[in-house]
Amino acid sequence: MLRKANPDMEETAIPVELVTCSGSGLDQHISPAAAKYQVTRIAKANNMSEEKVGAIIEKCTDSRFLGVFGEKTVNVLKVNLMLDGIL
Repeated sequence: MLRKANPDMEETAIPVELVTCSGSGLDQHISPAAAKYQVTRIAKANNMSEEKVGAIIEKCTDSRFLGVFGEKTVNVLKVNLMLDGIL
């Protein structure tokens, strides 16, 4: 379904969370892999370069808690606000 909706996507493996996670929007964070997988689509939808979208994603990527616990995450709300020029 994701590939059909996003035909410009690379032929790489789809990050599992994009297929299995809830669409409820309760968690505003996704993995860096899931965010990077969508760069081409986001850039095209926002009329931006892929490099600019990638830089925004990097700015919105949070490190592991205390450098040890958990995984890196991307704050989707911040990404969307930066894409819209609000932040």
